[in-house]
Amino acid sequence: MNRLFLILYSVQQFLWDGPMLVLLLGTHLYFTVKLHIIQRKIPQGIRLSLSKHGQGKEGISSFSALATALAATIGTGNIIGISTAIAIGGPGAVFWCWLTGMLGVATCYAECFLSVKYRIRKEDGTYCGGPMYVMHHVLHQKSAAVLFSAAVILVSFGMGSSVQSHAIYTAVTELADVNPKIIGIAAALLTGLVILGGANQIVKVCTWLVPVMSALYLGGCLVLLWLNRAYLGETLAVIVQSAVGIRPAVGGFAGSAVMAWTQMTGARMHGLRLSGMGGGWMAGMQTGIARGLFTNEAGLGSIPMSAASADSASPDIQGLVSMTGPFWDTGVMCAVTGIAIVSSIVKNPERFTGVRSDRLCFLAFEQLPVLGSEILSVSLVLFAFATIIGWHYYGECAVRYLGNEREMRMYQFLYIAAVYAGAVLSLDTVWMLSDIFNVLMAVPNLFCLWILRNHVGRKT
Repeated sequence: MNRLFLILYSVQQFLWDGPMLVLLLGTHLYFTVKLHIIQRKIPQGIRLSLSKHGQGKEGISSFSALATALAATIGTGNIIGISTAIAIGGPGAVFWCWLTGMLGVATCYAECFLSVKYRIRKEDGTYCGGPMYVMHHVLHQKSAAVLFSAAVILVSFGMGSSVQSHAIYTAVTELADVNPKIIGIAAALLTGLVILGGANQIVKVCTWLVPVMSALYLGGCLVLLWLNRAYLGETLAVIVQSAVGIRPAVGGFAGSAVMAWTQMTGARMHGLRLSGMGGGWMAGMQTGIARGLFTNEAGLGSIPMSAASADSASPDIQGLVSMTGPFWDTGVMCAVTGIAIVSSIVKNPERFTGVRSDRLCFLAFEQLPVLGSEILSVSLVLFAFATIIGWHYYGECAVRYLGNEREMRMYQFLYIAAVYAGAVLSLDTVWMLSDIFNVLMAVPNLFCLWILRNHVGRKT
């Protein structure tokens, strides 16, 4: 078993430390240039998402499609993932994560544009679509479509359900000692109440849950930034200087705080030595880019499945709406999280001495006047539960493409079982397998984008 674990770990590290970084980042850069920096239209996309355009006369509204995508995308990785990235790569990881996420906006627009353009209208007037339909009906590559859909289902059982329920267990036990079986049963029951109601029920819950959980967490972060306001200038300087390999001046407050924190945190975290804040900028670049590519799912092929179901007449308009997803996920959530953590470290480096990498955010939130740990734990639970619901929607899309509605009930019950199992089992192997299955989603989706790249440019 240990040998299998090491093999899977090696495969995961190779894929995400090399080929996938190059493929995803290259695609993001290409479409950013080809679409003439379409990121400049993010304000227009936000206005469209909040307008009365596409209110779901037959499908779902554009905002509901975006909320469903955000439910699956905004998760514990936005909190724990950024915390770990800072611990491993230093504060410069925040800059590279933000930059990579913003570049991914262009890829998200392109893949959503194609999925809306080539979606299928069902007998009841609603729509279904996604990369598998583009591969099948436009490229006539059914084998690639089947591979993509199977990978979606496998990822939904891993990263989408069991890993997230384990995150719920971890967050709850921060506040109280609760039997994991109780947490697993509660998470499975709540999941069943939502997903057994069908796609419309999932969309309704996501449309309500995403704004609530985002407001709760961002509210806590903004209060934290206000408390650290005297250190924000130094914090931003540290992040930028660390990102480009410039060591802060020793005489400055930020430089001395960073060097002190670096010297005091020589301990290993999760088997990796800290590169140090203010040094190790290459580690910060690699870690930040990897986190930015992974957290917002641009290029993975998941977001287009919800975009295709929106009651939007124009692929251009839905593309603009859906591309705001990576902006909210990485451009806002990850950036605010990173700045809040780094400013807390700059303010009080001694407090963060020798802590585990996944604890940085908890220590930062403990500075809130009241209920800091409680706010963060509740946010983690809501984020994880939203991801469970959102990824089930993606799994439904894949099952619907591969089979018919008769298989849907079986998938739903297996999904609920995976939610329970995640709370009571160790999931290191499942996490690694999910990363590998993510590659099986991303590769056919990205090659589909490259083959049809001129369709996007010509139609946009």
